[in-house]
Amino acid sequence: MSGIGPVEPGEDTRVQEAPPPRPRRRLALIHGRHRRIVLTATAALAVLAGGGYLYASRPQPPPAPPPPYPSQAIDLVYVAPVTGSPGTAADGFSFTVLLSVRSGPPVTVTRLTQPYDGLSVTSSPAAPFQTKSHSARKIIVTLRVTECEKAPRNPGLPFLDVTLRNARAIEAHSFILGTRYAQDLSRTLEVACSNDSR
Repeated sequence: MSGIGPVEPGEDTRVQEAPPPRPRRRLALIHGRHRRIVLTATAALAVLAGGGYLYASRPQPPPAPPPPYPSQAIDLVYVAPVTGSPGTAADGFSFTVLLSVRSGPPVTVTRLTQPYDGLSVTSSPAAPFQTKSHSARKIIVTLRVTECEKAPRNPGLPFLDVTLRNARAIEAHSFILGTRYAQDLSRTLEVACSNDSR
C-alpha cells in the first residue's frame, strides 16, 4: 500500500448500504404531492393580504369643500321699474330684479317679502322657483299699498327679505337694493298715498 490515492476496501470487506427509507406518514405523503399547490396558494394569500392592507391604508384625498351658503352664492340687483316712470300706478309699483347664482348648486327662492306692514308683495315667477348655477333670472316684483298709514313715507334704505335654499342650507336674507330703488319706491308711495288721502 502506498501513501498516495484513496483508500480502497480490502479483501473480504463490504460497503455498507444506507438503511432503507422509513415509510412516510400519510400527511407527509400528501404534503409532498401537493407541495407546489400549497406554496402557490400561500404566496397568493400573502400577496392578497398585503395588497388589501396597502389599499386600505392608502392616503385618502381630502373631502370636497361644502357648497357655499345660498346668500354667499347669489347676487340680487335692482334693474328698473317695469312700466314707464315710477309713480304711474296708484296702488302699486312693479320693478325688475336680477338674481344671479355665481357658484355652487342651484338656489331656490322659497319666499319673497318686505318689512313694511302697509305693503304687500307678489313676484313673477311666483315663489318657489329655482335658478341654476352660473345663470341669472329676471324677477318682476310688485309692491301694492294696502294701508297708507302703515306704509313708509320716505324709506331710506328699503330692502327685500328673501328666503333662499340650496344643497347646504336654508337662509332668510335681507337685500338692500340701493338708492335708485329707494327713490323709485318713495315716489310711488307718495303718489299712491296722496291719491288715497284725497
